[in-house]
Amino acid sequence: MADQPIRFTDGASYERVMGIWSRSAGEVFLDWLAPKRSLAWADVGCGNGAFTELVVDRCAPTSIVGVDPSPEQLSFARARHKAGVAQFAEGGAMALPIADKSVDVATMALVIFFVPEPAKGVAEMVRVTRRGGTVAAYAWDLLGGGFPWEPVHAELRVLGHSVPMAPRAEAAVMENMRALWTGAGLKDVETRTIEVERSFSSFEDFWDTASLSATLRTVLPTLDAATLARLKDRVRARVRSEGKAIVLTARANAAKGLVTT
Repeated sequence: MADQPIRFTDGASYERVMGIWSRSAGEVFLDWLAPKRSLAWADVGCGNGAFTELVVDRCAPTSIVGVDPSPEQLSFARARHKAGVAQFAEGGAMALPIADKSVDVATMALVIFFVPEPAKGVAEMVRVTRRGGTVAAYAWDLLGGGFPWEPVHAELRVLGHSVPMAPRAEAAVMENMRALWTGAGLKDVETRTIEVERSFSSFEDFWDTASLSATLRTVLPTLDAATLARLKDRVRARVRSEGKAIVLTARANAAKGLVTT
């Protein structure tokens, strides 16, 4: 596993690489939450606003505040938002710039494995959520092979190359998510697996998109031409094809619970 930190500073690239995946998983996640309309939301680690916009479109919130440490991502999120419902604030998951008991739903979409102390992140979501409200998250099952670009990662590992991984990947393991939610005092805790698919028009479309990911853009440029060609051949043989199209499957784990105090 490489030691380079993973950084997200380009909202447009993130949209192509991960925003589409986030919304696909987010659709299933919101079906599972089945929230009422006209609630106040917090989107912790909102990134470029992909999940924030999904909540606005589907849940008709009275308000939603997106919090993220990246000014570049927040700039993209503000520019894409047209409904006038969302506000965006720079900040970290362990010290949210949100008042106590001020939202009805607090969520993390593909974030918990980036929080240095995941338990503090969950505790912060509990702090800002009113009694009877919901605290929930979904995150790629990184250690279980659920990451969207796992076919490339797996073949890199076979060839002896390490790949950066989220620093708290273990936080997204299902049992650990359940323990985090129960440990934060949440009640009626439930967990589930979310599986989603994404199609690419060709192998090159898939490869060009994967190459923009924060994990791979630090590794692929270091490979010599022969190794890169060998890697592409191995990945091509690994992924599922339907005619010229490439179809990937990704898997996330999700948790939800109720605030009772």
